[in-house]
Amino acid sequence: MIATLQCTVIDCPDPATLAAFYGRILGWRVNDSDPEWATLTAEDGRRLAFQLAPDHQPPQWPDPAYPQQIHLDFDVDTREDAERARRELIELGATFLRDSGGERSGFQVFQDPAGHPFCICYGQTEQN
Repeated sequence: MIATLQCTVIDCPDPATLAAFYGRILGWRVNDSDPEWATLTAEDGRRLAFQLAPDHQPPQWPDPAYPQQIHLDFDVDTREDAERARRELIELGATFLRDSGGERSGFQVFQDPAGHPFCICYGQTEQN
């Protein structure tokens, strides 16, 4: 091993807003004291960071002319849990894009407020 992963960093036009969005999803602590950088930290120390990119061009999933840039997947247990998450995510400011249509396993695709696609995956944890 050469190094350990410190955190994943996502470019965006408003770090504090995007950190708060993902903080609500994950229940992680937000540190947004720097206007150009915000960090989410889990109780076990995992971190996700958001960096100011004033000229950020949001992806246009699934258009390859505007690539994803980053893609996060979140797990829930069942399709019913995914439907509950869908309602809550839309209330938080996410945009719903697509449902894979699976009854017992699948995923739903959303865009975060900065345009990055992410998925709520269901029925997949026992398969990994």
